[in-house]
Amino acid sequence: MFSCPNCRSKDLGKIGVNQYYCWGCFIELSVSKGKILTHQVEEDGTLSSLDDLFSEDERSISM
Repeated sequence: MFSCPNCRSKDLGKIGVNQYYCWGCFIELSVSKGKILTHQVEEDGTLSSLDDLFSEDERSISM
């Protein structure tokens, strides 16, 4: 299992195929090609990317 690149929590819930929700900081994470993609869930239910806040190393899966 991997940890959240934002808060480093391992308290992640699976919400779909390769999709997770961080209960530590309430962001949505998805995994694609060995990288963690981070998103904030907006009030209207849309997702806004947070990937630009993290380096490539922080978003790499380290199991």
